Amino acid sequence: MHRSGTAMAWNVFKFCTALRGLGSVMILLVLGVVGVTYYAVVLTNYGPTALSQGGFDSLAALTILLLFHFLLAMLLWSYFSVVFTDPGSVPPNWRPASDEERGESDPLNSMEFDNSNPRVRFCRKCNQPKPSRCHHCSVCGRCVLKMDHHCVWVVNCVGALNYKYFLLFLFYTFLETTLVTLVLMPHFIAFFSDEEIPGTPGTLATTFLAFVLNLAFALSVMGFLIMHISLVAGNTTTIEAYEKKTSGKWRYDLGRKKNFEQVFGMDKRYWFIPGYTEEDLRRMPELQGLEYPSKPDFDSQ
Repeated sequence: MHRSGTAMAWNVFKFCTALRGLGSVMILLVLGVVGVTYYAVVLTNYGPTALSQGGFDSLAALTILLLFHFLLAMLLWSYFSVVFTDPGSVPPNWRPASDEERGESDPLNSMEFDNSNPRVRFCRKCNQPKPSRCHHCSVCGRCVLKMDHHCVWVVNCVGALNYKYFLLFLFYTFLETTLVTLVLMPHFIAFFSDEEIPGTPGTLATTFLAFVLNLAFALSVMGFLIMHISLVAGNTTTIEAYEKKTSGKWRYDLGRKKNFEQVFGMDKRYWFIPGYTEEDLRRMPELQGLEYPSKPDFDSQ
């Protein structure tokens, strides 16, 4: 059945409005999963074991609890860094010095900044020029620097200024959910044995639910993490990976090491922390999302 452009635009508008309406509900859902997991691992199973009269079981439980709390702290730190960090917006009255995306070094004059000039990337919705690798987000209602996607789980766009934090959130979520799956697996297997399982119906149900949830998240996040690692290796975003299917060589692919540094910075001490050093922010303008180096031989072709 044929649908008019007006009807399709209305459906997309309602979809974007629904995503905006989720808001804090998704944050509460994430915290709810964390709460169920914490209750099952710490309060129900391994906390009491660690506080027992000692021995190997107590030491093993204490080790699990220490690792669990460390990963949980890094997970939540990364998560709320994504939630509360602006992904990057186009500065007011921003103008490109030249057509960098097309590899032209000739300066642009003020008469060329309109939506009819092919040398300038122009957003018709924001009614302003936009930098290279910038895209308009219909959910946020604005252009986002180096936009990857709008993520309902973090209630925010993932872009130039919080992409690293998003990757660390995926990384620590995968490690945490994998750990929980492994440590709760013996308790899960015990549900299907003939042995009597200690605990109340409530604690047993919580353990069962926590195992299923963490197993599901571990598997799904693993696939998502592998996909984004491949994107970082090629210096692309989810949107750009789709655009590359119809284009040839990618001008921003500088090699895996430099591509990685454009997301995580050059200081190795901060690679696994949701933040950057002042030195990296000063010497790497690409971390700000407005300028990106390209292949030296690309412009000469």
